[in-house]
Amino acid sequence: MSRILIVDDSRTSRKILRNILEAAGHTIAGEAMDGQDGINKYKALSPDIVTLDITMPIMDGLEALKRIRTEDPEARIIMVTAAGQQNKMIDAIKLGASEFVTKPFESDEILKMVNKLE
Repeated sequence: MSRILIVDDSRTSRKILRNILEAAGHTIAGEAMDGQDGINKYKALSPDIVTLDITMPIMDGLEALKRIRTEDPEARIIMVTAAGQQNKMIDAIKLGASEFVTKPFESDEILKMVNKLE
């Protein structure tokens, strides 16, 4: 099972992801509310996988993705996006995102992505 860092400005989204992942036996290494906080926690916690929302205040997920991948080219990152953000998903893949999932979350889809990256 993986240690996962959840980065999302929505408390509800973080809670939903936590519940899905913990129910499947994964450990939540930590949570962050914006991209900068996510980078800091990635460095401090060294999680196996990161779920990273694209649209956040202070620093968006694309910039956080870029910076995490600069620090750790092997980082396994699942981008989380709202429906209708295809351009941002394409950008995320170009920047090195491992996978992406859209909101609203579907448990089996999230677990499939995490299992693929383990």
